[in-house]
Amino acid sequence: MFDDDFDDDEDWGSIEDSLMKYEEVKKGNSTSILGEEEFESVIEHFLQESNEAEALLACDIAGTYYPFSSTILLLKAEILTQAQKYGQALIALDQVEQYDSKNIDAVLLRSDIMLAQLKFDRAAMWLEEQTANFTGREKVEILLELSDVYDESEEFEAVFDTLVRVIKIDKRNEEALQKLCFWAEFNGRLEESIALHVQLTDDDPYNSLAWFNLGAGYQGLKMYEKCIDAYEYCIAIDEKFEFAYRNMADAYMRMKLYDKALECLGRHLEIAKPEDVIFEAMGYCWEKRKDFIRARHFYRQALQLNPQDDTIFYKIGETYAREKQWEQAAKSFSSALNLDKENAAYCMAIGNCLMEMDVKSEALVCYLNAVRLKPGSKTTWVALIRGLFLTGYHEEAIIQLEVARDHCGDKGEFSYYHAASLFELGKVKEAMLHLEKGLKDAPKKIKVFTSLNPEYMLRSTVAELIGKYKKK
Repeated sequence: MFDDDFDDDEDWGSIEDSLMKYEEVKKGNSTSILGEEEFESVIEHFLQESNEAEALLACDIAGTYYPFSSTILLLKAEILTQAQKYGQALIALDQVEQYDSKNIDAVLLRSDIMLAQLKFDRAAMWLEEQTANFTGREKVEILLELSDVYDESEEFEAVFDTLVRVIKIDKRNEEALQKLCFWAEFNGRLEESIALHVQLTDDDPYNSLAWFNLGAGYQGLKMYEKCIDAYEYCIAIDEKFEFAYRNMADAYMRMKLYDKALECLGRHLEIAKPEDVIFEAMGYCWEKRKDFIRARHFYRQALQLNPQDDTIFYKIGETYAREKQWEQAAKSFSSALNLDKENAAYCMAIGNCLMEMDVKSEALVCYLNAVRLKPGSKTTWVALIRGLFLTGYHEEAIIQLEVARDHCGDKGEFSYYHAASLFELGKVKEAMLHLEKGLKDAPKKIKVFTSLNPEYMLRSTVAELIGKYKKK
């Protein structure tokens, strides 16, 4: 510890000495000349102090002593680039390349300047030309920069192709492998990605990122068993590869293997920082297993990490609704609505709870709000019209059906509600016409009609008409 402290003091003393000598050089009083490295440290000191003007002056003074120093010239080019003096920066880079034609930093800085000037094609062409002048790690660096240029210019296919070129040079390049996973899916080139990563895993079977990307490719194609196999290899190599557990859990959930998904999510919690999405996924799995108490436990864990997530409150409400705990469900749905006051689904959910609690007038207000928020949605209109029917407002239901048709068109369900309302009003002939229209337009949705009042089926004319369409 003491040695480190001593080194820090020594470094500070060194820069202090260099700054004093630099001031003497500026005044023209110095009998000693700063070394090239001393000038570099002085320039970098001024940059750290955000004194770009003095740093640039130091570069110019250093240039009079060391006119062929590519390091000094590169520092000058960097300062000019930060100041958006691109023309002067390019002149300095020309000088760097004159003395050091294979300076990778100069190559990348020139590309950055072109990007800042929105000259994407020129930047790409420049970097592509430079790939011929470099090998190994430096060539990889240029190709990664080139992939970023293609990203900026929205040439997304070229991004993928360039990253593949990186992998052919460096099979374990972490940045390229991580980006390939995204761009393969983005460009719809999952089959190519799978072929590439199959070859990678054959050549380098302990490459955990390659196994992960292979799994992601299979997952994108919904080949869940194969993707799980790939993820298993990934975590066998690196048991703390958290995204493999996350993706594997997702695959198991899509296969409806919720126990397996919970195992993966539990393992993720052991090795990674708790996240709301993980707790939410665990809640979902328990909900699918109909263990609503545990589902709510994990949903609430998610809320502790993200208390402004209205969708979690809604999911908690759904678990209460499935247990017919209507009051608790309504409270959770109301919490969701408080966070997202423009959500029609939340209004309908509260309305449904209030209907079950026999608070029908308030339920109708909720349904009206849902219709106001989403007037073009058939679902909101059906909720309102059903609510009006069940509350006994049959004439109003018919009026609202006409408004619903204006907004959504003539849907089969509307005919069934229209028929039922007319039956309740004693208008049998007109009701039969709407019933037949519903049977013609949406015969598979007849339960909409029969669930409103099962006694309709006791009418011989109704039973015969429905039977007629069932035979078709």
